[in-house]
Amino acid sequence: MNVHDSERMAGLLEQAGYVRAGKDAETADVVVFNTCAVRENADNRLYGNLGQLAPKKAARPGMQIAVGGCLAQKDRDTITRRAPWVDVVFGTHNVGKLPVLLERARVQREAQVEIAESLEAFPSTLPTRRESPYAAWVSVSVGCNNTCTFCIVPALRGKEKDRRPGDVLAEVEALVAEGVLEITLLGQNVNAYGSDMGDRQAFSKLLRACGRIEGLERVRFTSPHPRDFTDDVIEAMAETENVMPQLHMPLQSGSSRVLKAMRRSYRQERYLGIIEKVRAAMPDAALSTDIIVGFPGETEEDFQETLHVVREARFAQAFTFQYSKRPGTPAAEMDGQVPKEVVQERYERLVALQEEISWAENKRQVGRTVEVLVAEGEGRKDDATRRLSGRAPDNRLVHFARPAEPVRPGDMVTVEISYAAPHHLLAEAPPSAVRRTRAGDAWELRNAAPAEPRGVMLGLPTVGAPAPAPAAQPGGGGCSVC
Repeated sequence: MNVHDSERMAGLLEQAGYVRAGKDAETADVVVFNTCAVRENADNRLYGNLGQLAPKKAARPGMQIAVGGCLAQKDRDTITRRAPWVDVVFGTHNVGKLPVLLERARVQREAQVEIAESLEAFPSTLPTRRESPYAAWVSVSVGCNNTCTFCIVPALRGKEKDRRPGDVLAEVEALVAEGVLEITLLGQNVNAYGSDMGDRQAFSKLLRACGRIEGLERVRFTSPHPRDFTDDVIEAMAETENVMPQLHMPLQSGSSRVLKAMRRSYRQERYLGIIEKVRAAMPDAALSTDIIVGFPGETEEDFQETLHVVREARFAQAFTFQYSKRPGTPAAEMDGQVPKEVVQERYERLVALQEEISWAENKRQVGRTVEVLVAEGEGRKDDATRRLSGRAPDNRLVHFARPAEPVRPGDMVTVEISYAAPHHLLAEAPPSAVRRTRAGDAWELRNAAPAEPRGVMLGLPTVGAPAPAPAAQPGGGGCSVC
């Protein structure tokens, strides 16, 4: 959701006459931070980055800095108090005001802080600068009606607001016409789609409607909530050819007692029941999840229940988080805050178990033939290894040997998996088939376009920000873990 919001911000600014800057602060006239408030280290990273930019701005009259997103919605005036060199602060509900606020700050020569309390316009009505010509995000809803005790997002994103199905499908069709082959439907609670319209089966109907769009080869969605995951959605996934055999289903905890304290509205039995139905309908589906370790009051017995669910569900991947106390949430005031050393030890045990399961599940893919959507930027070592990378239908990352003929991001290759690691698959033989696609044409056209004329520049520079927290440190909750 945050990545898609950033595409909207870039689209707005480019429409207003800005062009993308280089990756360093020396060439950027405008720097925009799109922030997240899910974990505490996001706050630290923002203020660290702002501190690094202060001397650069002082040396470049006219340079502007804007801060938006969830952290801006939460902190409001705090940002300009702690970093008075910031020019614009805007929230999650008024992204469309960014160019106006920058111009107002420039003319009035004072910081502009504007935080709307409710959504002014659905984000998808705003222009977009899509990062990929072959895969795209499509929002079906914004906001969340849940009241999870660890999560600050509903307070910052507001109540759920659904788009009309016709608007969603029109955007998908327009993207396909531009060459997009894969879309991901987005929502803070994506499968609650329809609650705003009084139709509990609206999401399964939307999946089936996407299946009827000619030229759309892959449909994914994130993130669903177990409470709203109904049988009609499972049936639609299994029966709609272009809906991929992949499901991200947040667990958060395997303990029914902890789930109750989290106000998650489902219990262990319900969760495992959904997994069983999904496996029955789509035996080869890859499942992933989010898990929080160390929620207030979590005992060793509770943690063992989480390990039990992990063993039973056999996730292909799990995003694991140490609980992060967020001011303003009920969990932050709960008794029984778990000591950090206990959380760390449990976290390490969970990661070790999931690594073992991920590797075992990936080994089951060896010998299978899969069609891979060639991606850009997925394989960090591709140049050194003379390989290319992309995603299989189940969203597993696949590295494969370069074929003799040219292959572009957006094209499809058919490969046989020969090796498995915990987090990727490898096809050591060249692809048995290469399918050039409209998406590859779109990628080629974009990259062959002449350079845009230089103008006012937009970019997120590398400014020597503080090193990210170690992998064992993040907390859970919010947009990415609902």
